[in-house]
Amino acid sequence: MSEQSRRPRRPAKPYRRPQRDPVRILAFEALRAVDERDAYANLVLPPLLRKAREKGDFDGRDAALATELVYGTLRRQGTYDAIIAECVDRPLREVDPPVLDVLSLGVHQLLGTRIPSHAAVSASVELARVVLGDGRAKFVNAVLRKVTQDDLDGWIAKVAPPYDEDPEDHLAVVHSHPRWVVSALWDSLGGGRAGIEELLAADNERPEVTLVARPGRATPEELLEEEAAVRGRWSPYAVRLTEGGEPGAITAVEEGRAGVQDEGSQLVALALAGVPVEGPDEKWLDGCAGPGGKAALLAALAAERGAVLLASEKQPHRAGLVAKALHGNPGPYQVIAADGTRPPWRPGTFDRVLMDVPCTGLGALRRRPEARWRRRPEDLDSFAPLQRALLRTAIDSVRVGGVVGYATCSPHLAETRAVVQDVLKQRPETELVDARPLLPGVPELGEGPDVQLWPHLHGTDAMYLALIRRTG
Repeated sequence: MSEQSRRPRRPAKPYRRPQRDPVRILAFEALRAVDERDAYANLVLPPLLRKAREKGDFDGRDAALATELVYGTLRRQGTYDAIIAECVDRPLREVDPPVLDVLSLGVHQLLGTRIPSHAAVSASVELARVVLGDGRAKFVNAVLRKVTQDDLDGWIAKVAPPYDEDPEDHLAVVHSHPRWVVSALWDSLGGGRAGIEELLAADNERPEVTLVARPGRATPEELLEEEAAVRGRWSPYAVRLTEGGEPGAITAVEEGRAGVQDEGSQLVALALAGVPVEGPDEKWLDGCAGPGGKAALLAALAAERGAVLLASEKQPHRAGLVAKALHGNPGPYQVIAADGTRPPWRPGTFDRVLMDVPCTGLGALRRRPEARWRRRPEDLDSFAPLQRALLRTAIDSVRVGGVVGYATCSPHLAETRAVVQDVLKQRPETELVDARPLLPGVPELGEGPDVQLWPHLHGTDAMYLALIRRTG
């Protein structure tokens, strides 16, 4: 018998069950829903958090961490993908998506939070054991230990091309935006490095929750009684929750007397309502009303003047959301499901028309960070005919002397000025109205007459507004 065979065998380590971490498991489930079902995190996360609280798994700090893990990972996905690609031995496309989600969550904890490195790695490996199995957990462990060798700035210096060699690709990696989006936003800003850097950085910041006190139903003063609530910057009806929180738990929001609405969206509605019109001012239209934020504010403003709002939305389920938002309005209103390109109302019916058209949503990347990775340049071609058709409908729908507001939640020139210029060339009976005086106090609104809001300049989504008066 050999010497080796006479040695006693070491006892095998007992199998240890992986530790279930409800916070990280929930964050992983949210990322999988975003990836597999093309869901949006702002729609997926709230019900997951609510269910976890009902089960007793979560407190407020747990919910805050889960939210940060999901949104932080999605916002910095491009940067993290470039870092992970440096640490794996295969093309990133060959890494299974669930494994990549666990890795991305781990990288965000390592490079984007104050969680200690050893805790971030350990928690990520435990998550991998629970949701992927022990074999792939070893792969996750090996990759994340490579990531710990440097901080975020060090990794960016390694994976991002120098600015002088390729400015757009450098900014795309540093600020986690697709290159084509960087290029489009840069064109919209009009050039200059400082502005585009500030805008891209603002897209990656967590936006404050902004509420609107719907006139005749709630007041800003009532909302200011909430914890960490301060007045909005520009809208007289806006209140900001500086520490986040759950707006659905606020009584006025729960009752529909107030709502969650970005201040840029409020300003669009207020500007349209503020344009002087000669003659009657009794019939208002929101031609693309879903999900109902602008419609609810317009309906309340219309009620104060004895006017009536017709809110039209093509998709029946979104029309239902509009009806819910308008329920309890202090004056009469109507909600219908109708195609704005084939309207059921007669031409020249309305005194004021808002057409907030479907678009790429590049103006709301702070709130929907995953949208930047889903959109493609060719999406612009699919939206273009619809945007022009809806603007033509809006002009047809307003009476002579009435005014149209064309709005998008995108700053892309192909969705803003290009649409307005193309349509107005064919409609000599129209003229642009300077929108800037109708946003009193708001700085840096450009040369006009249209208005482009920006996250880094105004703290709002990048809303665009052109006001058009029908003159004949």
